[in-house]
Amino acid sequence: KALRFVFQALSFCLLLKVATCCESYFSSFSDLQEVVFIIQSQKNSVHVERAQKRQAELLQQAQKIDQRLPSVLLLHSLSDNEGDWSILPLLPYLSATFGKNSSWILFLEEQTNVKLDRLLHILRKFDAEKEWFLGKPLHDDESTIIHHYAFADNPSVFKYPDFGASWALSLPLINRLAEKVKDEPLKSDFTIDLKHEIALYIWDNGNGPSLTAVPELCTYPEKDPRSQHCATTLDTYLPVCGMPVKNEDIFVAVKTCKKFHTERVPVVKRTWERQAALLEYYSDHADPSIPTIDLGVPNTERGHCGKTFAILKRFLSADVPRTNWLLIVDDDTLISLPRLRALLSCYRPDEPVTLGERYGYGLGQGGYSYITGGGGMLFSREAVSRLLASGCKCYSNDAPDDMVLGMCLNALGLPVTHSPLFHQARPEDYAKEYLAHQVPISFHKHWNIDPVAIFHKWLVDDAGDTNLDFSQEGIKEEL
Repeated sequence: KALRFVFQALSFCLLLKVATCCESYFSSFSDLQEVVFIIQSQKNSVHVERAQKRQAELLQQAQKIDQRLPSVLLLHSLSDNEGDWSILPLLPYLSATFGKNSSWILFLEEQTNVKLDRLLHILRKFDAEKEWFLGKPLHDDESTIIHHYAFADNPSVFKYPDFGASWALSLPLINRLAEKVKDEPLKSDFTIDLKHEIALYIWDNGNGPSLTAVPELCTYPEKDPRSQHCATTLDTYLPVCGMPVKNEDIFVAVKTCKKFHTERVPVVKRTWERQAALLEYYSDHADPSIPTIDLGVPNTERGHCGKTFAILKRFLSADVPRTNWLLIVDDDTLISLPRLRALLSCYRPDEPVTLGERYGYGLGQGGYSYITGGGGMLFSREAVSRLLASGCKCYSNDAPDDMVLGMCLNALGLPVTHSPLFHQARPEDYAKEYLAHQVPISFHKHWNIDPVAIFHKWLVDDAGDTNLDFSQEGIKEEL
């Protein structure tokens, strides 16, 4: 009898264990509702359409594995707050809305492909009752200006997420950070590299979690053999939307000054000037050998707002050929105009488009976004027309032109559109893994580099300027 009792007890325990395992397995089909997906979308019509397609694709995929659909949100539509794209001001809303009934917030870009079954399998490995910060880690090989030279002694020690692979926060972490945002107002300063700054905020000098690496969050192309284990993959940031914009439809304005006529301008002439059909150099000194045009604005050591607004006015005047697009660059900007022309095929010139690398100022306190000038500022004719018609102007010739333009665009309710293919700094200032899945359009600055060599390594395509391969497979192996 004793043996029979033991046997029955063991049988009961075994059945209970199997039932528990089965319950755990089958409950995976309802786990999806506990994940909130936020697509880091933008207000420009092209990006709204792409984000909506990604949203629909996720919901269709979810229907196949779960009857209860998850929340799939578009970041740009959550509120009218310009700072939402910087994520931190949004945390109190996320906590209040999803803090009790959800387990994870997953952020992804409009280019990020997600295999939901694999993602759920990964998330179930982590205790959602604890604080987690998950993603594909990036690190700096050397201290960099875009990260304010953080961790100068050992830059590689600090990890931050590659947004293209997606990244996730558990709700306990979201809830705690939301309280912190409410109790300690966000600093009213610059947002430069959001992924690094968010990681710093979460880490909080060691008081919060560091990024946990998840190998299944990937940035390989979807059809790459290396992506077979991946829950996420990445489409190209430079899609083919049609024929590239004609060379004659982009007017290029290069800002320079007399002291750089013999130092920086020759680099432009040796590299990308030949790619432009319509280009003018604007300076404080007319030099017919280049030639440069003196706009009557004295040179300033910083800001250059007066010069930039003189360029905007000239662009709309009869003094230059009429084009749909205006590109304003510095004399130490390195850029690929063929790649830019390909990118512009995705945008409508009859919309007020302002395109480049987006920065922010005071986003936690109702600030504004702007396109940083060094990587190149691209404007549609409609955007320039609305800017000047609004009465927007510089408060001084040496005011920061890109920030003044950002304030004006914000006042007009016109969005600035971010492309990660524009870069305010040198290739050395970005993580290698980050650049490895890009076809970059621009870099900036000549500090301690050979700019001609950098141009040929990063911005010239092997097949030449007229036969470009914009697929990720076409990126040089040395990247």
